[in-house]
Amino acid sequence: MMKRAKLTAQQQKKRDVLLDVLTVLFACPLISAAIAVFNVPNDIAPGGVAGLSTALAEVFPPISVGVWMVMLNTPLLLAAWRRFKRRALVMTLAATGSVAVLVDIFGLLLPAYSNNPLLAAIAGGTFTGLGAGLLLQRGISTGGTDLLALLLRRIFPNLRTGMLMLCIDISVVTFAVIVFKDIEVALYSAIAIFIVSKIVDAIAQGVDYAKVIYTVTEHGDEVSRAVTERADRGTTIVKAQGGYARGDKQIVITVARRNSLAQILRIIKETDPGAFTFVTDSTEVHGQGFKVQ
Repeated sequence: MMKRAKLTAQQQKKRDVLLDVLTVLFACPLISAAIAVFNVPNDIAPGGVAGLSTALAEVFPPISVGVWMVMLNTPLLLAAWRRFKRRALVMTLAATGSVAVLVDIFGLLLPAYSNNPLLAAIAGGTFTGLGAGLLLQRGISTGGTDLLALLLRRIFPNLRTGMLMLCIDISVVTFAVIVFKDIEVALYSAIAIFIVSKIVDAIAQGVDYAKVIYTVTEHGDEVSRAVTERADRGTTIVKAQGGYARGDKQIVITVARRNSLAQILRIIKETDPGAFTFVTDSTEVHGQGFKVQ
């Protein structure tokens, strides 16, 4: 019985790795195409490392956008690598490198779209949001704003991650306006940033710092064990009683970052299809795995 359970865990791990690889292979070309086909030809700098790289490539033409992305992301990844688990770190490095390389390749092979900057901002934001959202859903990052925001939280612990990311994006767009000497850069970039944020939130299911997941179940031990082993999140089991049937139940409580929400909900459903689960937002979380004072 133990051997069978261990085999199942190994199979699940292989499945998760395969999904991570497929997500990187599908999402990274979407992000790179958005940058190379829509953003760069129209001087759109939608915040983050991609936007800053677009502006810097204009200031220093010999250095391509892809090379700038690698140069800017490298110190961020080195500073934040301890925050990643081994598989997430490998996939993040693969995603970051793939996007940077593909941006330059697509810039040479794909036709640039520059007929309508507004449509370019919409299309670029859509493709970027889809790619980033899929990666985020798997707990994979492409570096850039989110990593820098996490590092800045150590200096400004009272500011929320979303606010820090917004400040970074505004700074990048402002720099791009100065470089391109065109106020419309800010307008189109703002449209792209808005679209990206909405699509990422829709895919990743969550906009706040963390999600609190409550699961009412008759199989509390099994659900708790599955979440702990497969999602690497701690849980708390509270004894409860059904208000209608008066049956004994357990409430399994876990707190997770937004990029883990979809995975945990899937694990709960697979473990106990009849469980009653609801999710709430949490803007302040203190303890292991989150904010430590």
